[in-house]
Amino acid sequence: MKQSKLILPIIVISQFCCTSLWFAGNGVMGDMMVDFKLKESALGHLTSAVQFGFILGTLIFAILAIADRFSPSKVFLTCALLGSLFNMGVIWEENSLSSILSLRFITGFFLAGIYPVGMKIAADHYEKGLGKSLGFLVGALVLGTAFPHLAKELTTAFPWKYVIALTSFLGVLGGLLMFIMVPDGPYRKPANKLELSASYNVFRNHKFRSAAFGYFGHMWELYAFWAFVPIMLKTYGAKHPEAALNIPIWSFLIIGIGGLACVLGGYLSQKLGTKRIAFIALLLSCGCCLISPLMFFTESESLFIAFLLFWGMVVVADSPLFSTLVAQNASVKMKGTALTIVNCIGFSISIVSIQLLNVLQATMNPINIYPVLALGPILGLIVLYEKKK
Repeated sequence: MKQSKLILPIIVISQFCCTSLWFAGNGVMGDMMVDFKLKESALGHLTSAVQFGFILGTLIFAILAIADRFSPSKVFLTCALLGSLFNMGVIWEENSLSSILSLRFITGFFLAGIYPVGMKIAADHYEKGLGKSLGFLVGALVLGTAFPHLAKELTTAFPWKYVIALTSFLGVLGGLLMFIMVPDGPYRKPANKLELSASYNVFRNHKFRSAAFGYFGHMWELYAFWAFVPIMLKTYGAKHPEAALNIPIWSFLIIGIGGLACVLGGYLSQKLGTKRIAFIALLLSCGCCLISPLMFFTESESLFIAFLLFWGMVVVADSPLFSTLVAQNASVKMKGTALTIVNCIGFSISIVSIQLLNVLQATMNPINIYPVLALGPILGLIVLYEKKK
């Protein structure tokens, strides 16, 4: 009984440690641009490289049903160790843009065995209250994603390579914790054979398909927002020189506060319903996208920061809720594959929105580019509304 009470905290800690690999490059982007003579567009390219790797990884993991055919904890450990190893490769002094992109791509590939597999492990242990459990889990992902920005600020007296080394250490630690302390869950039913059509077949379920398309709309906005938070702060600072913004700290707080929102959303979903809370969060984040240009004109630095903190909460609060709906509407034996293929498609969509913002910021006033992120939430709201009728 005591061990069962530790399962969720260990999964959460492991997820936080390992997902710190995700934005490790973003947290030290300024220093990397100087050392490796990178251009401004490198931010979008490095973020997309991780996403591309994650997409290929999730696609292969889903087709081969890795998380359903093998022990999820062993898969998690293997990917954590390999992801940490290739993350460390970034500190090599002879790196070029192409080698850095390759290393980030491979790190993203192995993250495919961390994030969705972590959700699969949680689903194997918690049949009831899955929304709350995934709320904690996605909250850990959010904090892990934000952590490199905080690490950069805390290690200003040291070279930027310490941030990379720290995230790699955390990745190894997280993998070992999961492997040693989290056994296969009681609700796990391993797939006995390889079914190459499984990734396609899960979409035949109408309820599953509706949940997945809501998630896709959410993903159009999420990672583009996270990637461009430092750019938003920099843009506001350029327009209001009197504002003294600590970009690494505020980036961490704006992204990291979403972790609290995930946990809160998980608890609210138990009382008010998963679909309803997802709908409200998506509606609020859609509103933030649309009014964002106006917020850059406010003279109040506090109001601008408060707006970004609020956006940072609502942009991700629905993420564990959509994952819950996906898991609940997939067959038990294909739950890992279902979560993985939905992640694969969702992150593919995120690359398009990130690169679109990259192009728009180079061709128009960056203040006006963020309403385009509302397209995803609008699609998700339409799907959820039809589902509610």
